[in-house]
Amino acid sequence: MKVVSFTVPGQPVAKGRGRVSIRGSHAVVYTPEKTRRYENQVSAYAAEAMRHMPPIGGPVEVVVEAFMMVPASWSLKKRLSAIAGQIKPVTKPDLDNIVKALDGMNGIVVVDDAQIVKLTATKHYSDIPQLIVTVTVIGQE
Repeated sequence: MKVVSFTVPGQPVAKGRGRVSIRGSHAVVYTPEKTRRYENQVSAYAAEAMRHMPPIGGPVEVVVEAFMMVPASWSLKKRLSAIAGQIKPVTKPDLDNIVKALDGMNGIVVVDDAQIVKLTATKHYSDIPQLIVTVTVIGQE
């Protein structure tokens, strides 16, 4: 079974909605800069993990773990409870929008994210904000 794992350091970023602007008489949809930068980061760390191997072509299972920074304003007691998993991050960014940032691994880890047949995603508090992605080939490639 083939497994590829990579970590994107820093606070996980949710994929932003496409923005629309008017150019002359045409509407143009574009991806927000913050989203584009984060997807480029995901791409870079994914490429490093793949070590020049071709993208996976078959069905995959993906596990996403988003580790969010504990708010600085919290007391030490509350901070320790959060890191221990007793307090869950129920604030923005939304977990489903963080997962959408995995579009950055298209053509690098997988041919297309349509190949994801099983997805597990969790959001935790941590002193080390990061996104950990594990992709496992299931079945034949």
